[in-house]
Amino acid sequence: MTLAAAAVGSLPATTRASRKEILGWAMFDFANQAYTLLIITVVFGELFTTVIVGDRGDGYRFANLLWSAALALSYLMVVASGPICGAAMDFSAAKKRFLFISYLATIASTALLYFVAPGYIWLGVVLIVISNYAYSMGESFIAAFLPDLGPPEALGKISGFGWALGYVGGLFAAGFTLMVLGEATAENFERIRWVGPFAAGFFLITAIPTFLWLKERGTPQRLPPGRGYTAIAWARVGTTFHELKRFRDLGIFLISLVFSMAGVYIIIAFAFIYGAQVIGWDTTTRNLMFIIVQITAAAGALGFGAIQDRLGAKPTYLLTLCLWVLAILAIWATPELTAWLNAGLGLAMEPQQVFLVVGCLAGLSLGSSQSASRALVGLFSPSHKAAEFFGFWGLANKLAGVIGIIGLGLLQSVVGLKASILLCAVLFVIAILICLAVDQPRGRLAAQQWEARELEAARSS
Repeated sequence: MTLAAAAVGSLPATTRASRKEILGWAMFDFANQAYTLLIITVVFGELFTTVIVGDRGDGYRFANLLWSAALALSYLMVVASGPICGAAMDFSAAKKRFLFISYLATIASTALLYFVAPGYIWLGVVLIVISNYAYSMGESFIAAFLPDLGPPEALGKISGFGWALGYVGGLFAAGFTLMVLGEATAENFERIRWVGPFAAGFFLITAIPTFLWLKERGTPQRLPPGRGYTAIAWARVGTTFHELKRFRDLGIFLISLVFSMAGVYIIIAFAFIYGAQVIGWDTTTRNLMFIIVQITAAAGALGFGAIQDRLGAKPTYLLTLCLWVLAILAIWATPELTAWLNAGLGLAMEPQQVFLVVGCLAGLSLGSSQSASRALVGLFSPSHKAAEFFGFWGLANKLAGVIGIIGLGLLQSVVGLKASILLCAVLFVIAILICLAVDQPRGRLAAQQWEARELEAARSS
């Protein structure tokens, strides 16, 4: 047995953080959902494509292309910088400082969206790239605190609580916007343009508990003479890549995550478009779907978080992917399923009504799968490399976003949106097959052995 392996048993156990600190950590999820939903998913994306850019006689193709390009560019920036920032944060014990910078950058650039009026296309593109990049980096930074909040057997429940509180925050933010600011139309532009400042203000205020209650537990290391944080960060990332064989299960899981999150990003980006174009829903059903997805996603994150602490992170993650496959098949078959139910049971339902039921399954899958993936990375992360590894987690997520959104966009131009949605099911099946090779106990042991080796090195120096 190696010295590192023998020292695993001497590692100090991670105690569960106070409820106040866990709530402070989770409040960042609550706060940042205002950006995700109001700017990316529900309001500003539609406003940008239909009003600010508008239909140039091409059926909004140029507008959609600009929107996709802006998001893709911001995600690629995360791919390039996430692991480096994570390594710098770990070395300098500055996770909270990096998180605060991303928080301020997101708020400022989101508030400035007020000035993006019809015709101010490139200002909108620049602000979306900056704001979505800052938001996405903050998403990885806040996740890096997770391993310090409790022992491995509690991470699923803690992560699920964060995701659930996030969906509650999104429900509050979007509910206020739909009731007070109205629809994203040219006629309502002077009112709906306030969506940027409102999302920024919501984020600004509701994330304050995070910075008051969340603790920075790391110990900063001294810089070697003549070396800066950037050089240290590159060296740490290089070491991680070189020794990735020690974290084999983390590497396999991140590959699985790329495929599963590609499917998730497709659903996030195209679900409401699918409802309008394929299902043909009305405004009432659209709003009901939004509410249903938020509630069921929160329930899924909480429920599967508790299940995960009993079954383990890997089985829970695989279960959520199976739910996703069922959800995608139900989405694809909604028109035919409606006709079958009406004929067999003598009903007179519309596809949009059946689609609401399907939305419950999709919501459960959405909250649970993201929560399970975050907790599994936490289990596989040594405490002194948590921010760096969650940088790779963010990299996998955003790379998946680029692949998924571009992939479906190209496919639907050939076979149509209804048939191309089955791409998601294929992606989830591939993710399942890859994840079968992940050994959770072995992955956790690798993290513990790394921690033990670092402890022995510190004692020897």
